[in-house]
This record gives sequence, C-alpha cells and structure tokens, in this order.
Amino acid sequence: MSPVKPLPQPVAPVALTPDQRRIAHMAASILLDYPDAQRRAAWPAVADAVTSLPLVIEEHFHRFLNAMADAGAEALEQNFVATFDLKRKCAMYLTYYAAGDTRKRGMALVRFIEAYRAAGCEPSDEELPDYLPAVLEFSAASASPVAIDLLAAHRDGIEVLRAALTAMQSPYLHLIEAVAASLPEIDDATRERYLSLVNDGPPTELVGLTFLGDLKPYSAREEVGA
Repeated sequence: MSPVKPLPQPVAPVALTPDQRRIAHMAASILLDYPDAQRRAAWPAVADAVTSLPLVIEEHFHRFLNAMADAGAEALEQNFVATFDLKRKCAMYLTYYAAGDTRKRGMALVRFIEAYRAAGCEPSDEELPDYLPAVLEFSAASASPVAIDLLAAHRDGIEVLRAALTAMQSPYLHLIEAVAASLPEIDDATRERYLSLVNDGPPTELVGLTFLGDLKPYSAREEVGA
C-alpha cells in the first residue's frame, strides 16, 4: 500500500463583498487560463484590479505575477502545458477528480451545463463546462449564487489540484489559494474525499464523451501539439 501523503494546511476563508468575489474570480479566470497573447495582454489590468481585494488575497495574485514576470511567451505556454495538461492530479476540469474518465463524468458535465443555463448563461462551446477558468468567469459574470455552489460542490477537486501544485512548488499554487480563500471553509467530509483523491487519483475507466459534440479538453487542442 502506498504511504499516505500529507495534505497542505487548509486555506482560511476570507470575507469578501460580492463585488470583491467577482473581481477575484475574474482575475483567477484570466491568470489560470492558457497564457496566449490575448490573455497575457490582460495581466496588467488584473494586477491593478486585485489591489481592491483584501491584502491576503491580493498577495496571492501578486506572488504569481511576480513569479512569472520575467518569463517569455513561449516559456509561459510551455509551463502551462507541463503543469496542467500532462498530470492527472493537475487537471483543470472539476468533474474529472470525482468521476475521472468514466461514464459518470458525462452526466456530471450535463449537470454543469444545466447549472449554467439555470443562471441565465450559456456555456461556451470552446471548452468543457467544468473547466475551472470558465467556471470562475461564470461566477464573475453572473449575479446568481449557482456558480459559487458549483465551485463549493467541487471543492475536493480544487483541493487535490492545490495539493499537487504545492508538491510541484508551482507559481500557479498562488492562484488556487486565492480561489480557495474566496470559498466557504471545507467540511470534514470534503477533506476526507480529497485525501482519498490525493492518494488514489481519479477513476480511470476510459470512455468517450462524444455526446458533447466538439467540446474537448485543452490538451487536445492543436496549439499545444496534441
């Protein structure tokens, strides 16, 4: 039996106004997305916007931006792919952690689509609806509590991602910690689930998700060489 890996210390929740939470989630959405030219062009505006947030969350964003400040475009893109596309426990897709590549994931994705529509939003056809930057953008754009509920319901996946980034000493950890600080405190049941996921990983029964049409994970996009 593999030894149980220790979990990082929990991130304490930070009290935010609705406007501050929207700013935090939009900033995280931009910085966690693939750093193409369009996204990188928005980074200076993000750096300005997060100064309106509580200091502990603002510092998370600036630590990431400072760590990446001297990296060129190619290095940023390669680092993103190496971090999120090549490691199972660093997936940016929230339903993957609980369902993996199994038939259950298809229904979980349908529930995400239904949640978007219940809040009056239509999910993009460029990404799967559980893609973390997309869910954060949904949270920033919507006045509905549905997006926060989605993030809170998948907190175990966010915590697995945080644990993996902690082990890698990745600058992206600062962004996930900013997101974690914006969410309610995790309960014991969630902590037990993510302890299991940290040690065992997501389920691995491979199935197709073709019923979702052309939606596909980021790692399958042409620009990252898949």
